Amino acid sequence: MTDLSLFPITKKWPARHPERIQLYSLPTPNGVKVSIMLEETGLPYEPHLVSFDSNDQTSPEFLSLNPNNKIPAILDPNGPDGKPLPLFESGAILIYLADKSERFLPHDRAGRYQTIQWLMFQMGGIGPMFGQLGFFNKFAGKDYEDKRPRDRYVAESKRLLAVLNQRLADSHWIMGDTYTIADIATFPWVRNLIGFYEAGDLVGIADFPHVTRALDAFVARPAVAKGLTIPKRG
Repeated sequence: MTDLSLFPITKKWPARHPERIQLYSLPTPNGVKVSIMLEETGLPYEPHLVSFDSNDQTSPEFLSLNPNNKIPAILDPNGPDGKPLPLFESGAILIYLADKSERFLPHDRAGRYQTIQWLMFQMGGIGPMFGQLGFFNKFAGKDYEDKRPRDRYVAESKRLLAVLNQRLADSHWIMGDTYTIADIATFPWVRNLIGFYEAGDLVGIADFPHVTRALDAFVARPAVAKGLTIPKRG
């Protein structure tokens, strides 16, 4: 049986199934990217809740796996060359799991890099901008009298949605008829923008019908429906 005891994170979150991929996460848009991917691929895994309420993400054990104190992170006991692999950053984890499972990332080199470019589009644009808009619309930022910061992120979020809407105008998924890690990365953020962040009207989501059509198809997938709830909150 795989011995993960050398990894300090297993002291705080013991592995009941050390032969499985260990997932340390929270059901946020970034967190569920990985739980959805794991559900879609069928790779065996064991989820562990990293509670922000108790600042688990800043504990020495978690920082030993991700010094950037962000979720998600994984520990794969059967990584490259059969050695355990700790990994953080959701985009890197998605690429790794796609390679490991040989699913959701095209095998041809051009398709692979084109998919990764859309993954980077989510990571560098959609995630940060939608997150800032959420802060200014729902959280402490909503109390700021100066609405220019909020409006800046509204405008940029609309621009990003327009790019995505155009991309989806003639295709079922971001990469055409093929469902990939680009979709798994992107649509949790779109869902959060119009759901949890309550910013659908603010960005005029009805003006992006191809985005909402693809979002509906995304959340209808059984693996997505399950992954969106993992790890379960206490």
